[in-house]
Amino acid sequence: MNGLNLNPALLLEIINLQTDIARQGLDLGGVMQLVCQRAGALCGASAAVVELAEGGEMVYRAAAGVAEGALGLRLKRDGSLSGLCVAEDRILRCDDSETDARVDREACRKVGLRSMLVVPLRHEGQSVGVLKVGAPQTDAFGQQQAQILGLLSELIGAAIFHAVQYESSDLYYRATHDALTSLANRALFYDRLRQQLAQAKRGSGNVAVLNIDMDGLKAINDNLGHRAGDAAICQVATRIARELRQEDLAARLGGDEFGILLCGSVDRDGVGKKCNSITHAIGAPFEFEGRALRLGASIGYAVTPDDGQEMDQLIELADKAMYRVKQARKAVAA
Repeated sequence: MNGLNLNPALLLEIINLQTDIARQGLDLGGVMQLVCQRAGALCGASAAVVELAEGGEMVYRAAAGVAEGALGLRLKRDGSLSGLCVAEDRILRCDDSETDARVDREACRKVGLRSMLVVPLRHEGQSVGVLKVGAPQTDAFGQQQAQILGLLSELIGAAIFHAVQYESSDLYYRATHDALTSLANRALFYDRLRQQLAQAKRGSGNVAVLNIDMDGLKAINDNLGHRAGDAAICQVATRIARELRQEDLAARLGGDEFGILLCGSVDRDGVGKKCNSITHAIGAPFEFEGRALRLGASIGYAVTPDDGQEMDQLIELADKAMYRVKQARKAVAA
């Protein structure tokens, strides 16, 4: 940290962040999301994003603040400030997206950003993506924010080095899959949902969004410890995956929450039957170290085009439907 002029409080926050990153282990997606959440506060930004360079695109693989809803967004590398940052492997700043020819102006307007600061993420001597902060006002960032973002990018770079143990192609998998269950993570779920909705709007099949919330995980953690809780989460993940077709996607969205995308030829009756079969599969008997654990889950869903064709709307409807199922299950159990 030689040559930095950051105040001691900021440096202490960054050092503490290193400790929190260590707790994430090899969960690279978790590290990226954690850094995004802290970057906004440390830089006084309203948005923070990790974009990975994948082919000719920059993909939002972690997002916080006003950019959180843009998780999974894809931009062309050519014509975006992030793509230029990767190509030139250096920190870039945009003081006003409305007058800066280097930026994807429409994407900035969509997310609500007027000024940005981007720093490269490096792995094995190459830029593999960027860490970006943004704000709705012009001229929001200066040298101090650049120093902070540079340090945070080094933390992600170290996490990439430790998580990607064999070859660079492993980077995509580590960044898009949950370390505990090996299911897709929230970033990949949103990415795939955006792609499937675009296909559905072109008349290529329908999409069903399922929201799954485990029942009783807190009791397992409280009574038997987090090892038992993790085993329960992994078992539920395995049982969900067994119920799906190859073209479908299961994801762990965080904690005890899972999401499923059913794609192609789907209708409401078929989705309802699939939810019943998943519920039955999750509720089958399970033992952990000789003790029977009671597994269960509440599932809600939304289907295109009847429930809409916009991502936020479908996710909200599926979540509300799941909540109604959970309340009904509690009422029956009472």
